[in-house]
Amino acid sequence: MSRQPISEKELKKRKNLAMAVLITCVAAAMIGGSLHVIELGAMRMDEMRGKVSYDIAEVEDHIRAAGEDIRIQAAHEARENDKQAYSIESLKTLLSSDVKKELDQMVFVEAGRFEMGTNAVRSNQTDRPAHQVDVPAFWIDKYPVTQAQYAHFVVAKQYRTPLNWDNGEIPSGLEQHPVTLVSWYNARDYCAWAGKRLPQEAEWEKAARGTKANRWPWGNKMDVSRLNTYYSIGHTNDVRHFEHGSSPYGAMDMAGNVTEWVFDVFKPYKVAEGEQVSFQPEVDQFSGTGSEDVERTIHRVMRGGSWKSDPFSTESYHRNYSLPNMASDFYGFRCASSNKPNEVKP
Repeated sequence: MSRQPISEKELKKRKNLAMAVLITCVAAAMIGGSLHVIELGAMRMDEMRGKVSYDIAEVEDHIRAAGEDIRIQAAHEARENDKQAYSIESLKTLLSSDVKKELDQMVFVEAGRFEMGTNAVRSNQTDRPAHQVDVPAFWIDKYPVTQAQYAHFVVAKQYRTPLNWDNGEIPSGLEQHPVTLVSWYNARDYCAWAGKRLPQEAEWEKAARGTKANRWPWGNKMDVSRLNTYYSIGHTNDVRHFEHGSSPYGAMDMAGNVTEWVFDVFKPYKVAEGEQVSFQPEVDQFSGTGSEDVERTIHRVMRGGSWKSDPFSTESYHRNYSLPNMASDFYGFRCASSNKPNEVKP
């Protein structure tokens, strides 16, 4: 059976139909791809919102990513609904004697010059310039203050507990994690109780980076296996976990985990690049003046970055800051001393 030749009109019709089908397929693929990308983006946004925000129905109880809810914090500072769950005897069950002895250690930082700050172009303006500072010898806590250590202070001083302690108790499993939701005032009070003080900013930076101008405690290369940052874990960790993340002096967790309060008021460096200066300790200019309202408008320095920070916020020269009455689930601290510690609290 012979095939009839296709007329030019029919051929043109078929070509138009084929083109229409092709265009339809391409358009469908593009629309489908776009919808898939939008869906992935929505999923990612939901994930990010889950990390940094909360359902409005939970506003009464939720702790904000960047600090506590102002109303809750105000009530907390007024000691409303404060509960004491521990006794002197029950404190002994929080840590074994060997672990407590380890956590109570301080490390020695010898006197001498080190490079403070940086000249890196991509650093924050307040991190610059690099300058030489002579610092007297001092001691600094080997680890950030833990939840269990803070509990001893709470019991001894009948001090209010951190906001995330349910019914006055440390959240289960966090005894050896750094204490969080502590303000600069809380940190200062703890250090005074322990016979120590908050470290000066220059002391903290020297203890973290040593005398070779390290970017991080272990050197100049970012190493995610040595610290907890950028939601890699999603919460704080045991302060002894990153044993390979120590500073040149043996101080641990000085990058990531929690960002740490230091004593100093936050203000720009007023030195020239490479200038050598003698250490000048900050003095609490507001102490005893009755100017607490004024003092609370003065930002205090924070160091080290945290489990929520971007990796470059964990550089040893990076400076952060917060109002002294603020607290958050990534704020912590450690103590320092000008003299060799003779004893630790029971």
